[in-house]
Parts: sequence; structure tokens; C-alpha cells
Amino acid sequence: MFPRPMTPLAAPNGAEPLGRAVRRAPLGRARAGLGGPPLLLPSMLMFAVIVASSGLLLMIERGILAEMKPLPLHPPIREGSAWRGTVSRTGGLSLNAEDSDLQVRQDIRNRTLRAVCGQPGMPRDPWDLPLGQRRTLLRHILVSDRYRFLYCYVPKVACSNWKRVLKVLAGVLHSVDVRLKMDHRNDLVFLADLRPEEIRYRLQHYFKFLFVRDPLERLLSAYRNKFGEIREYQQRYGAEIVRRYRAGAGPSPAGDDVTFPEFLRYLVDEDTERMNEHWMPVYHLCQPCAVHYDFVGSYERLETDANQVLEWVRAPPHVRFPARQAWYRPASRESLHYHLCSAPPALLQDVLPKYILDFSLFAYPLPNVTREACHQ
Repeated sequence: MFPRPMTPLAAPNGAEPLGRAVRRAPLGRARAGLGGPPLLLPSMLMFAVIVASSGLLLMIERGILAEMKPLPLHPPIREGSAWRGTVSRTGGLSLNAEDSDLQVRQDIRNRTLRAVCGQPGMPRDPWDLPLGQRRTLLRHILVSDRYRFLYCYVPKVACSNWKRVLKVLAGVLHSVDVRLKMDHRNDLVFLADLRPEEIRYRLQHYFKFLFVRDPLERLLSAYRNKFGEIREYQQRYGAEIVRRYRAGAGPSPAGDDVTFPEFLRYLVDEDTERMNEHWMPVYHLCQPCAVHYDFVGSYERLETDANQVLEWVRAPPHVRFPARQAWYRPASRESLHYHLCSAPPALLQDVLPKYILDFSLFAYPLPNVTREACHQ
């Protein structure tokens, strides 16, 4: 019930599938031409832009939540493990009637996802996906068998805190407030670790959710963090970006002074399916047409949405979503506006199509970078 990118159209034998970005060589190798996003039919693209640019239709339908059925050979249903939300007669997940903002956003997203995912050629199941896309998806879905839920993590959308919560629920950590460097692999279970029949069971019977964020704000957050603070990223990506896009950079740049426009040029030139996960579009990471998510939370109201999920899965009362640290300064709307207005308009026009489904499917407005807006 939640969307992702259009699958490439078939091509004649020996030809590159239509709509698939030209695959680029690994960093350090030159490639002619620019990569592009999956092919969108004109009507589809127009629909996406309309949805992303306006508040759009307030709707009534809700996402479908399958009832849990006991099956053999799989994790037993722990007493009280079902989420605390209820299933209405129409199959929809019941939300707090007093939270009209949450209700409206979920209605908009559910309706948009159904409309886009209902288009011909969209996947209905993870096994409809090409092997590479399916591998990326399964490596990004975390499993809690004890509380019977699946969480698709999106880097730069509080995924470290969610991993901390999963470790507390699994009994690995005693508190979400433990001050430890996050290990992003150990003591976590990913769908990719399981056999196909185990994956299918969990996809059908577990509560499934993800959290999303304004696509450009997420890019700015990744840019500031990875190129401003993480030496590994400066050496692996930053140095090559400077060599490739800055005249007179020299053969061995440090990579610690990448500009935001240089980062955007790099994104334009990258194949979305081969991007680093920190700037890969959400629709490639979580494939919301192939996986029918029961809830899509927002970074903009992270703590409220996250604790709502914990209530639905019946987490113990003492387990809460970690509060944002006092020292943490997320990318602000003002900072994003400044960086976007400092970038060449033509560059933004090349970047936006790669993230257009993230804008449209999750009801985020396209940026206003007109001359008037940028001079306000």
C-alpha cells in the first residue's frame, strides 16, 4: 500500500532497459553521459508533481492491515504481542480520532500510494523486483520477532535511534539512553538474513512501518554530516567529488570542503540504484509498492509518530523513543532554503527528478526557489 519507483520498461534484446539510469563505473572511473531516474510516463510525472506541490485531496480510505493468522514453523505469537491499534471493519488501522493531522497525512499518503502503485508495471511483491533492488530492500528491513513488526530503516531519518529501540526490545541494551557508539549490524536481524519462506511469512503477518523526511532536507543532512564530520566519507566520496567537479583541484584533494552544488552535481551523475544509502531515494530503499506498509511516520513529528508505533506494537511502557539530544542541530528550513537558493537552478532541475517519487508519494512540497522566494 505504499509506493516506489516505476520498473524499467522492456527493451529489445541486447539493449539497456528503457528508463533505467545508465550504470556508472565505481568512483574514480570516468563515464560519459548523465544517469537518470526511472522512466516516468508524462501523465505519471504530472500526477506526482501535483501531489507533491499541493495539500491535495483529503481522503477517507485507509491502508489495509491484514489480520494475523497463526502459522506453523514460524515464531509463536507471544501473548499481547499484537499492536494496540485496532482493525476496523474495512480493514484500516485505527488512529487516534483526536489527531486530525496524523489522520489527514496518512489518508493522503495511503491514497497516493494506492494510485501510484496501481499503475501497470509497478511491483506487487518483493519477488517482482530485480535481484539488485530486492537485495537492497531486504537489507534495509529490520525484524522484531518478539513484537512482530518490520521496520524499513532510512538513513538520516532517525534510524540509529530506531536501531537502539530494537536492541532494547530484544534485551541487548537495557535502555535507549545508553551512551554507546551505535553498531549498525550486530544484534540486529534483517529480512535478508532469513529464508524466503520466513521472509514471506513476516511480510504477510507482521506490522510494517517506515519513517520519511523531506527529500532535500535529508540530502542536506547527509551532506553536512558525511562531508563535514566523517573522515571516511571525505576520503571515499569527497575527494573524488572535488577531483571530478572542481577545476584545478589537483590529484589529491582532502575531500573535506565539498560544496553543496558539487554534491548535487555528483547526485545528478549517479545511478540511483547504486547510490550510497544515505542519499539513495526512499523508494529504492524501502520499495513501498512491493511492501504494503501499515504506517508511514514523519521526521517532522518524529517523537509523536514513533511513540504511536511503540504503542501499536505493545512495547513495554518503559520503552520510549529517545529524545533528541540537546546538542543536536538538525538541518533547518532556513538552512535548506539558503543552500538551495545558492545552487544553480538548472542543477536543481536535474536533481529533483531523481527524488520526485519521494516528494509525491509522501506528500512533501517541491521547493520554491524562484528568484522572488530566494530574495525574501
